[in-house]
Amino acid sequence: MLTRLSLMAMLALGTATAALAQDATPKDGGTLVFAAPYGNSITSLDMTATPHTQDEIVGKALNRSLYKWNPDSGKPELDLAESVQKSADGKTYTYKLRDATFHNGDKLDADDVIWSYNRIADPKKALPAAEQVLQIAGVAEFQAGTADHIAGIKKIDDKTVEITVTNLADPGWNLMSNYAPIYSKDYPEDQLASKPNGLGPFKLANYVPGSKVELVKFDGYYETGKPHLAKLDIMLMGEAAARDVAFRNGEIDANVLGPVQYEAYTQDPALKDQILEVAEVYTRNIGFNPKIEAFKDKRVRQAINHAINKDVIVQRLLKNKAYPAVSWLPVSSPAFDKDAKAYAYDPEKAKALLKEAGYESGLKFSVTATDNESWGLPIVEAIIPMLAKVGVEVTTDPVDGSVLSDKILSDNFDGYIWSNSSGPDPLKYLNCFHSATSQSACNYVKFANPEFDKLIEAAGNETDPAKQNDLLKQANNLLLEEAPVWFFNYNKAVMAYQPWVHGLKPNAMELAIQDYEDIWIDENAPATRK
Repeated sequence: MLTRLSLMAMLALGTATAALAQDATPKDGGTLVFAAPYGNSITSLDMTATPHTQDEIVGKALNRSLYKWNPDSGKPELDLAESVQKSADGKTYTYKLRDATFHNGDKLDADDVIWSYNRIADPKKALPAAEQVLQIAGVAEFQAGTADHIAGIKKIDDKTVEITVTNLADPGWNLMSNYAPIYSKDYPEDQLASKPNGLGPFKLANYVPGSKVELVKFDGYYETGKPHLAKLDIMLMGEAAARDVAFRNGEIDANVLGPVQYEAYTQDPALKDQILEVAEVYTRNIGFNPKIEAFKDKRVRQAINHAINKDVIVQRLLKNKAYPAVSWLPVSSPAFDKDAKAYAYDPEKAKALLKEAGYESGLKFSVTATDNESWGLPIVEAIIPMLAKVGVEVTTDPVDGSVLSDKILSDNFDGYIWSNSSGPDPLKYLNCFHSATSQSACNYVKFANPEFDKLIEAAGNETDPAKQNDLLKQANNLLLEEAPVWFFNYNKAVMAYQPWVHGLKPNAMELAIQDYEDIWIDENAPATRK
């Protein structure tokens, strides 16, 4: 069985240049101009209220959570806690909080943790971040309305909090999320979306909607000597061509590359050595809404998987900046079955399945999509003629990136195309398909299968890693068979960076999410940055 460390070693594909750059002595000061590439807007600066990576790029600079992800070791580690003790039964964790200060001067205490998690889980708020706290004992009762708070979180003293979980999985895999930050209980909740008050290395200086987010170094940050940068400007740049021009002109310091730019940069002698690549644990997919009668029949869902030639799409449209998907978990996951077979491109089999399901005369549905070149409208337009050949008519429902999740969470779609986290922890991400997981958390297709539920529940209470892994492998294979989504691809993320930038990391969780406190720029940066 792969350890999580070896898993992440497998995921780090390309250059080690950025990691090696950390061996140099960091230089303090200067401004990093970082591009947020997934749209031209921010939905919210309150991380608990958004599932968007575009927002998370900013939130990572502003906030901190109980745990954090370490892209070097490939596992979660304590962040806002300096120590933790686990009970003999493996289900109760007692955390000693570190001495940390919010941007407004408030001091972190146990009540802030309790308030933050209760707020996230509050069913009346329906916050997307609720997904991150489902493992805590008492959350299910709170969300069901049979309790008025989370019973599994208790204050021991001002600096000590006790959290009881429902299974034996390490809670760090959930509580490290940037979408589950710890906020101050005394700060006005209605200001979090526009005037955030976090514990992160940078604080908000100015937000220009549709343009940029300006942040400045927080001198009260708890890590001594960090951050190195004096300023961090996050530019909102959804258009790949615009980012390309800005990067080549030296106006931005890092550029997340799309398929076209990836091909061009790797062939350019001046750029090819300043590229960071990683196989991200994201699965691109089209989700099928079971409110559409046809999608209740797995034969229809299987037929759509057989009708699309995803290999051709990955090769021709994505320029091989992706890996064709087999099932939900990526091939690098320890719970991926190496003997599992992807749905073969087989239009005749697709027609036979549709006929067997009673849809020989045709089927029509729309796909809600953004204009993202890797998992948006261009992909839907490519599959339209493929599905038409088997009698399935697909139309598009174009939306802005900030609207996509709203339509999905409000159940206002037939199908959607999206890029969703599928690792690195297989239990956490397979749990999104458990019937008890709400659509507002991460069960976007409202999948419900008793056999799948039993496998996930058994895996959550299994102490033997090999046995747990086998249960998760069975669950992932069952998901493959049931096909609640069209399994499209696993992302290869690529970032180009300027030669004066140091400290970037090959983060397989999401390459665009960086530890800004570790980044620094050297004396070769443009005069405007120094």
